[in-house]
Amino acid sequence: MSVNDDRPAAVAPVADPAPLGLAAFALTTFLLSAANAGWMGSATGDAWLGYALGYGGLVQLLAGMWEFRNRNVFGATAFSTYGGFWIGLGLWALLVAPHAKSASAAEHDVAWILLAFFIFNTYMMIWATQINAAVFAVFLTLGLTELILFIGNFAGNTSIVKIGGYVGLITALTAWYTSAAGVINGMRATPYVPVGKPFSNLLR
Repeated sequence: MSVNDDRPAAVAPVADPAPLGLAAFALTTFLLSAANAGWMGSATGDAWLGYALGYGGLVQLLAGMWEFRNRNVFGATAFSTYGGFWIGLGLWALLVAPHAKSASAAEHDVAWILLAFFIFNTYMMIWATQINAAVFAVFLTLGLTELILFIGNFAGNTSIVKIGGYVGLITALTAWYTSAAGVINGMRATPYVPVGKPFSNLLR
């Protein structure tokens, strides 16, 4: 991701795809988390599904591919992986979940998926300390969301899943903030919305 810290940014050869990738991630996370939190009682609860394939999935994957063009290994890895996550989760919901032997089996599927992505997210969160506080906050809240939902789905505990939904909403808002900062900061010669500085200097 190239949502930079508060120093004046050099002009990139192409537009920064990070705000787009973060926005796609945020919106899809918001929709699924609202369902997990129980906010969609009068809706189908599946509003996230189409956006998991089209926005959080395909558009975020494209942002990851553009990060390769920017030679940004962190952004390319993060956006491509989570774009694949949303596409994969959408396909699982459409093709696998309807044929699950029981609701418990489907919940355990989701739990194992979330555990695998929690492992990935953990080392990405550590490396996010090299970027800025806003990007680190996205990975921190996302890791908590994945962990809580893993526990809730593995235990079949709807109360824990609901807590995970609320933490997911915080994750979405954090990602939206980081995206918004990237948009306006990318439009100016000097940063306008603060995103904080890196926590350490391993890459310097």
